[in-house]
Amino acid sequence: MLSKYKQTLKELKSMILASRYRAAALANKELLLLYFSVGKLISDKAKAQAWGTGVLEQVSKDLQSELPGLRGFSATSLKKMRTFYTEWESVFEFGPLSTDQLENKRRPSKTKKAIKSDTVHPIGPLLTDQFRTAFFSIGFTHHYEILVKAKTMEARSFYIVMAATEFLSIESLKNAIQSNTFKKRGKIQNNFSPAIANENLRQKTLQAFKDEYLFDFMRVEDADTVDEREFENEVVRNIRKFILSIGSDFAFIGNQYRLVVEQEEYFIDLLFFNRKLQSLVVFELKRGRFKPEYLGKMNFYLSALDDMVKQPHENPSVGIILCKSKTDKVVEFSFRDFNKAMGVATYKTSKELPAKYKGILPDARSLKKLLD
Repeated sequence: MLSKYKQTLKELKSMILASRYRAAALANKELLLLYFSVGKLISDKAKAQAWGTGVLEQVSKDLQSELPGLRGFSATSLKKMRTFYTEWESVFEFGPLSTDQLENKRRPSKTKKAIKSDTVHPIGPLLTDQFRTAFFSIGFTHHYEILVKAKTMEARSFYIVMAATEFLSIESLKNAIQSNTFKKRGKIQNNFSPAIANENLRQKTLQAFKDEYLFDFMRVEDADTVDEREFENEVVRNIRKFILSIGSDFAFIGNQYRLVVEQEEYFIDLLFFNRKLQSLVVFELKRGRFKPEYLGKMNFYLSALDDMVKQPHENPSVGIILCKSKTDKVVEFSFRDFNKAMGVATYKTSKELPAKYKGILPDARSLKKLLD
C-alpha cells in the first residue's frame, strides 16, 4: 500500500514539475515576442520621426510613470530590444504582436509574412524545428550575448541550440563563445572511428571535445617554463573554471588519481566523468609539444580504468592529451594500432602574446626585475 502511495506521489510531483516547466517556457516565449515587437516599434519610430539619442531615456521614464513598478524597460534595455529586432528582422518577419509569431510560419498567410523561405535567405536551412524550439527556450540575456559576440547567422544558430540543449548558464555561454566553440568543437584529432564501434556514441564523443581550449584563468608566472605539476595544481585550484572551459557535462573525480597494477602505483593527472557520454574521461596535461609516447601511457591508463574502475553500465573510458603544441602528422601516425578512444588537443592562456608581439615586450620575469 505504501509503495503505491509513493508511486502516486511521484506521478503527482512529475506532473507539477512538467506543468511548471511548460508555464516557464510559455512565459519566456511571450517575453521574447514582446521584446521583439517593442524593438520593432522603437526601430520604426526612430526612423520615421528621426529620434535623437535622448528619446529612449524619456520613453523609459514615461513608461515608469504610466506603469509604476515596471522593471526591465530602462533605456539600455530598450536599446537591446531594438538590437534584438534589427538583428533578426531579416530572418523573421511578422505583423502585429501575437503568440504564434516567430514560430513555424512556413505555410503562406494572407495577414502576415512567414519565416523566409530557404531559397530566399541563407539562414533558411538553419530554421529547423530544433532551432525554433531552442530559440524560445533561452532567455533574453542569452540572446543578447549571442547577438553581440557571434557575428554570423550560422554561429548564432549554433550557440542558441547549444545554450538550449545543454542548459547553459550565461557564464557558461560567455565562456563557450570566448573559446570559439562554434569552430573548434568536434575538430579534435582522434582515433574515435576505429576505437568506438557505436556510431551514435562516436558522434557524441567527437562533439564533447575541442581541438583547442582556452584556459584564461591560469595565473602561473612564466607559463612556458612552469612544470606540469604546478600547472596541474593551478587547474585544480580553478576546477570550476576548468570545467567551464571543457564543457558543462563533466564531473570532476580527482587529480593524481591512483591506480595500482601488479603492486605498482600509477597516477592520472585529472579524472572526470562525462554524464552525456556515460564514460570516465582522463585529461593528461603536457607543457610542451606532443610526443608519440604519450599515447602509449594513455592507452595503459584507459585499459586499467576499464578493467578496475569502470562500472558495468558505463561506456569505455576516453583519454584526452592536452599539449602546448602538436604536429598533426606526428599525431596521426601515433594513433595507429591503438584500440582505446583517445584525442590530442592544444591549449592556450589569455596571457600569451600573439607571435608577432613576442620580443617587443619583456617577459614576466624581466618585467618584475625592472619594477624591483
